[in-house]
Amino acid sequence: MTSVKEQEAIRKLMVFLQEWDSAHKVARSRILDNFIKSNDGKTEPELELEFSQGASLFLARLTAWLRMTYTYSTCLNRLLKSVGIFLSAASGRRYLTEFLEIGGVSILLEVLGLNHLKEEDKRESVKLLQLVADAGRKYKELICESYGVRSLAEFLATSKSAEAQEDAQVLLDSLGRGNPKYQNQVYKGLIAVLPCASPRAQQLALQTLRVLQDVVGEAPSVLVEPVLGVLCSVHLEVLYEAIQLLKALMAHEVRSALLKGLVALLTPPRKKAFTFCNKTAKDPTALCLREPVLVYIQQAAAAKVIG
Repeated sequence: MTSVKEQEAIRKLMVFLQEWDSAHKVARSRILDNFIKSNDGKTEPELELEFSQGASLFLARLTAWLRMTYTYSTCLNRLLKSVGIFLSAASGRRYLTEFLEIGGVSILLEVLGLNHLKEEDKRESVKLLQLVADAGRKYKELICESYGVRSLAEFLATSKSAEAQEDAQVLLDSLGRGNPKYQNQVYKGLIAVLPCASPRAQQLALQTLRVLQDVVGEAPSVLVEPVLGVLCSVHLEVLYEAIQLLKALMAHEVRSALLKGLVALLTPPRKKAFTFCNKTAKDPTALCLREPVLVYIQQAAAAKVIG
């Protein structure tokens, strides 16, 4: 027999769930705001007490709505933060299991690839993936098996938010540690970021490659060309990280290939020395300085590494 107090708590839970089920977008947004304000940082026992041992019933509703609406951003940020309260709850491993059972990892990774979604929504998605990865090796493997490395590398390379890029870098670094089955995949994913147009992404990728080098062991030969390629960057922070990585790589088997490439950069092809800015320019003798400057920057960086 349940006590009067327990019966009242169950009644309140049922009223709350019915309110959620019948609510439209605006009302659900208000419910989520209240939930986030009053439950952020709570443990699993505290959440169960709040929901009369029925917290999973609310989580199921959140994940169901997430699955139906994540492609068109209906309260997506609030929804992800609400799910995050469950995933980050101490002693709340069962919440994580329930989230994964509905394909939570795949949804979060798909969010990263939807161009029309806001950067803040994607950043929240990365934070949830980090909570999944923090749960242990098998969860890191699950993210990697779901093509997570490729999604995160693409997000790191294309994101316009420095904070979001840093979150992605931290997660990739986490996936590369304590995850021997996929550590090489993470390493190669970071290499794929190097040719991108974002200096911040290049810097973070180079930093992480250097940190993961001891974990991976020998560097693959595919690393040589992308690393030498970033030596033409006009951003000093990128050049610094590239030079530090190259120095670390000199203790590995790729040393010969790197030295050969660096020496080749000391004598850039004469064809690249002068390029016209515009074939139709009024002054045909006007030179485009951008390409020569980049070549000379690369040449100077190569000399610095060799020196």
